[in-house]
Amino acid sequence: MKKLLSIFVLAIGFGLVNQNAFAQCDSIANICNKNIAKNYISDGQSYRALLNNQEIAEFKTVFYGGSTYRISGCSGFTDGNLVFSVFDQEKNLLFTNADQKNAPYWDLKFASTLSTTIEAQLFTTNQASGCAVMLIGFK
Repeated sequence: MKKLLSIFVLAIGFGLVNQNAFAQCDSIANICNKNIAKNYISDGQSYRALLNNQEIAEFKTVFYGGSTYRISGCSGFTDGNLVFSVFDQEKNLLFTNADQKNAPYWDLKFASTLSTTIEAQLFTTNQASGCAVMLIGFK
């Protein structure tokens, strides 16, 4: 009976911690959304991952030729905490915000339709873990 009670308490505790982590992600997503200007239309996705300093999140997306995209990446409540990089299918680096002082957003235009992988990782070394949020808008 004690073992069952312990498992139940652990499950409830994990659920509360997990709920708090996703609530934090919602707050970060709201901050990240401010980087998507009104003249951009959201792609309707919210790319999210819980990371520690050694982990890299991968998000798959397609960019359509002739459109301009704004990619916004956030982790935490200040800018510059998330490094994101865009790769083509052959793993060629197309863009990284690390070359732009970890800019929280960047505009990209593609001449032709392209399947990509966006990799995101935490930048700050004093952050044990955090929520990475990527938003994409287009015009």
